[in-house]
Amino acid sequence: MRRLLLLRHAKAERAALSAPDRARTLDERGRKDAATMGAYLATHKLSPDRVLVSPAARTQETWTLAAAAWRPAPPAKTVPQLYDADPDAIVAAIQDAPAAAQTLLVVAHNPGLHELALLLIATGDIDARERLREKLPTSGLVIIDFPYDAWADLHPQSGRLERFVSPRSLEAATN
Repeated sequence: MRRLLLLRHAKAERAALSAPDRARTLDERGRKDAATMGAYLATHKLSPDRVLVSPAARTQETWTLAAAAWRPAPPAKTVPQLYDADPDAIVAAIQDAPAAAQTLLVVAHNPGLHELALLLIATGDIDARERLREKLPTSGLVIIDFPYDAWADLHPQSGRLERFVSPRSLEAATN
């Protein structure tokens, strides 16, 4: 079995006319949410064997803040093709992941990450699937399980949605 964790970067500052999109960093809420999602992953023993991160500042910062929940942090690799990637590019990056990585975390961007999640999921909790169909918010985490033993076998409609959470849904669950 393989487990794929898809984490959309946390909330970033608005784009400035003079700065490139890749340079956008997280705002205050984004920094808090990234740490919250890292704590959630670590507390629920959802530790990835490998992490693939887009080179954008906001994804790198999201991973740095989330990774602080582990000692030591899982090994991460910056993957240039994940920046502004469509689902095919993200699948290619996943298929290139080390064979030993049973659980893989991808930290990237919408719309590609959201489209990929919808493309891969065939079954799972109906309510969670409907919520995911509506949107993948910043800091949203999608956990998909697959019945095969190699990332090279990844294909559409082959996964089961195990969980879909966001900082907002976690906050609602505790209130």
